[in-house]
Amino acid sequence: MHHQIDSLAYSNKLRWLPPEHKLIFALSLFILGYLSTFYIQILISVWLIIWIVIYSGIPFVIYCQLLGIPFGFWLMSLPPLIIGISFSSNINNFQEDVIFSFPLGNFFFYFSHQGIIQGLMIFSRSWCLTSCMYFILLTIPFSEIIRILQKYKCPSLLTDLLLLMYRFIFILTTTISELISAQKSRFGYINWRRGMYSLSLAIAQLLTKSLENYRQISLGLTSRGFNGELRTWHSRRYKTNWRYLTEAIAGYSFLLMIILVTK
Repeated sequence: MHHQIDSLAYSNKLRWLPPEHKLIFALSLFILGYLSTFYIQILISVWLIIWIVIYSGIPFVIYCQLLGIPFGFWLMSLPPLIIGISFSSNINNFQEDVIFSFPLGNFFFYFSHQGIIQGLMIFSRSWCLTSCMYFILLTIPFSEIIRILQKYKCPSLLTDLLLLMYRFIFILTTTISELISAQKSRFGYINWRRGMYSLSLAIAQLLTKSLENYRQISLGLTSRGFNGELRTWHSRRYKTNWRYLTEAIAGYSFLLMIILVTK
């Protein structure tokens, strides 16, 4: 999945747009979505589906798979929000918040109206903010994000750490994939007990190989005259599309108008 995301960032239909424009667009929607209400967050999320799937050409299936990650965490956090437990003698103190309830011994289980509202608010906010982040991830290559940070005088220590961490994500995923494939070819996961033993060996080998890869990268940087700052090079020229710019401004104006009207 990591390699596929990186490939889409370089091959999407919005690749030739200036990355600064796309970054400002996504960050401004992120701030607006964080500060706005439930309905505005849903509108922003739907609007970003149009930008990501239709304008950028990202496959809808891949986008749904990516959205499944935050939705999975939301589903796991939903039961403690909507289900309440209390003693049967105290149920009259919060009767207005109860939608459906049933007794179980000395305890009383109920579905909370306030908890459902909080769950919906968390759903809309997580969908909106995650969509903004995915727009950046799927339309702007990571090297261009580093270049923008360097252009605006971000500390070199931070940009170097980001670049190395991004590089090591691919190294770790490739290494663990090769280790697990080798173990599967030797029936390393034929049953649960054997699988746990093989997994422990893979984790131990992953640490060893990661340290070795780090040593090789350090030697490679030293042999190329590394002076404490990693620099990225680009030769791609960008051009502004006035149609997309007009649609973005019109969308912002529509969202702000709805915010003013609802207030």
